[in-house]
Amino acid sequence: MRPPVSVCVIAMDEADNIAACLASADFAEEWIVVDSHSRDATREIAAKAGARVIERDWPGHVEQKNFAIGQAANDWVLCLDADERVSPELRASILAALDRAGGFDGGPDGYEMARRTWYLGRWIRRGGWYPDRKVRLYRRSKGRWGGVNPHDHVRVDGRVERLAGDLLHYSYRSISDHLRTIDSFTTIAAREKHAAGRRAGVLDLTLRPFGKFLRMYVAKLGFLEGRAGFVVAVTGAFYVFLKYAKLWDLERGRDGFDHGRDAR
Repeated sequence: MRPPVSVCVIAMDEADNIAACLASADFAEEWIVVDSHSRDATREIAAKAGARVIERDWPGHVEQKNFAIGQAANDWVLCLDADERVSPELRASILAALDRAGGFDGGPDGYEMARRTWYLGRWIRRGGWYPDRKVRLYRRSKGRWGGVNPHDHVRVDGRVERLAGDLLHYSYRSISDHLRTIDSFTTIAAREKHAAGRRAGVLDLTLRPFGKFLRMYVAKLGFLEGRAGFVVAVTGAFYVFLKYAKLWDLERGRDGFDHGRDAR
């Protein structure tokens, strides 16, 4: 017998994404959306789609995702971002994996999947953006979100296997949206590093961004993506620079950042 699965999503201002996200995982027995006070119709759309909606202040990516899985009624959880979709191929792999999980003990406790991102009118397959493997399907009794905000990941106490098929990621609506996310995420990352006692050196502000560009554009073959690949590499380098520039600003006793939109 296939074990039941709960889909867990965190969201804020995702009215244009949440319905498609939930519909792509319509095979689940439960859908939970934890919303951080959206100013649009995210909560209403999610509830109409059949999700149990919980409104909650934003404590951070790791904390919010752990709260979401804590609300699940089932041991197996599928964690999605609101701007992600389960592809038909991945759907088939998930159902097959759950069928196997219901048939015997001692199987995997988690599954990772490749994530493919749509950006500037195309699927990005190079530059370090693909396969971008993520553990998203797992037993919550064996797994938990960890990492350093905003770069969270699932840690599973057990065996993890790979699934066929891609998780589709419609991450950025435009370059401006991408830059707003970079601004928000680098603020969080700088604060985390500052709290851990990290300091920004000259090499962090100079060589690290340049090295990031070279890895993405040359070593990871980003140049084969044309102009989109160049933008991906430049923004990747800018992310690194801005993170350490904000860390340096924190060292000077300043925290005049635009707090922006932390949840996606």
